[in-house]
Amino acid sequence: QVQLVESGGGLVQAGGSLRLSCATSDITSSIYLMGWFRQVPGKEREFVAGIIRSGTSTYGDSVKGRFIISRDNAKNTVYLQMNSLKPEDTAVYYCGAREWTAQFVPTYYTGYKYWGQGTQVTVSS
Repeated sequence: QVQLVESGGGLVQAGGSLRLSCATSDITSSIYLMGWFRQVPGKEREFVAGIIRSGTSTYGDSVKGRFIISRDNAKNTVYLQMNSLKPEDTAVYYCGAREWTAQFVPTYYTGYKYWGQGTQVTVSS
């Protein structure tokens, strides 16, 4: 069973930045799709960004131009650099992953098989 461990969440003022990290436990395979979703109580999990092994990435409309997803295949780690944060970015952020060889990034949460425990991001106004 692949495990994902997220880190980097916290409290930040509007306009500030945070970087989230997600490390996978499986070092024998790196053909992973990896992505970030976020969720607030009472709402569905929202796609934030995803990246495949080649580096091709996709972003949700609400974060385009502010967030950057990247990955270090050697470390089996994906990062989410969040800039110009807004109060509406407040949510629990989840890292997702799955074995994947297609050349596109799914933006629906059912496209991901493994999930981290989530990390809270709070943006104060």
